[in-house]
Amino acid sequence: MLFNPLKLGALTLPNRILLAPLTRTRADAGHMPNALMAEYYAQRASGGLLITECTMVAPGTSAFINEPGIYSDAQIAAWKQVTQAVHAKGGRIFMQIWHAGRAAHPDINGGVPTVSSSATAAEGDIHTPNGKVPHAVPRALTAEEIPALVAAYAQGAKNAIAAGFDGVEVHGANGYLIDQFLRDTPNQRTDAYGGSLENRARFLFEVLTAVTAAIGADKVGLRLSPLNSYNSMKDSDPLAFIGFLAEKLNAFNLAYLHVMRADFFGAQQGDVLTVAREKYKGVIVGNMGYTGEEAEAAIAAGTLDAVAFGTAFLANPDLPARIKTKAPLNTPDQTTFYSPGAKGYTDYPTL
Repeated sequence: MLFNPLKLGALTLPNRILLAPLTRTRADAGHMPNALMAEYYAQRASGGLLITECTMVAPGTSAFINEPGIYSDAQIAAWKQVTQAVHAKGGRIFMQIWHAGRAAHPDINGGVPTVSSSATAAEGDIHTPNGKVPHAVPRALTAEEIPALVAAYAQGAKNAIAAGFDGVEVHGANGYLIDQFLRDTPNQRTDAYGGSLENRARFLFEVLTAVTAAIGADKVGLRLSPLNSYNSMKDSDPLAFIGFLAEKLNAFNLAYLHVMRADFFGAQQGDVLTVAREKYKGVIVGNMGYTGEEAEAAIAAGTLDAVAFGTAFLANPDLPARIKTKAPLNTPDQTTFYSPGAKGYTDYPTL
């Protein structure tokens, strides 16, 4: 089943093994993509679809210092070397478009204040050019500011297509700006963007409306993490959360819905994928800790249509071939996940 073709929006994938979006912090100064990134993605072009690392839709929103952006003409031009390298190998690639919200920090962004749904800070520390510092308390966005942010996502999507991408994945997961509106722990608003699930989802739905209008719904995916507590996130009812969203998302005719099934830290638990499958009529991509065998079984059972592999694909550029032949996998080197240069990035051996 993993090696059956899959119609995914405007594309037909040759297999159902996707590269999950993985922050690797290898961009050059000015959040510029480069030749090393082109090599990394091209090495993994045998995946059914590659999804890039989170990519900034606006300046002054960096959370990782060396992540890429898609808000300038220079960045569009630089990304073309990535898309051309992947397409030359016969691959397909979506860009994950992203705003960090409160996960950004003024020390990384030249003093630009962080913003979020509410003035609630993430717990813990963040790496900045000044060392590790506590997360900043964000400024709550006004309702009047939200249309400009929606427009930034739409422009980011247009820019991604101009750079040669096959589509975009809207990042609605892992405690970044859209997720900061969606889940009820960070979102303390009392206006039309807070309170009920309908209100908390308003910003997401406005973004999806704008992005699908900009580039076509068949080129747009969405990633959600109903359980993941990364970036101090929690929702009081994750199953109701995913059920509501999965049902409402049918109206958008997206290319796919990408659901993280678990919590990095195990703080929240629940079978979110069964709920998503009951409510959502389109393509569902599952993610988090799947083996090849488990992915095959989930697709055969109809729970999922495809699986996105993260660290396994990071460490095995030829992951589809290894799964197909049941070959042993390289072990990911966690010490090089975010370090600069080729080590632990483009130097993992193939079969």
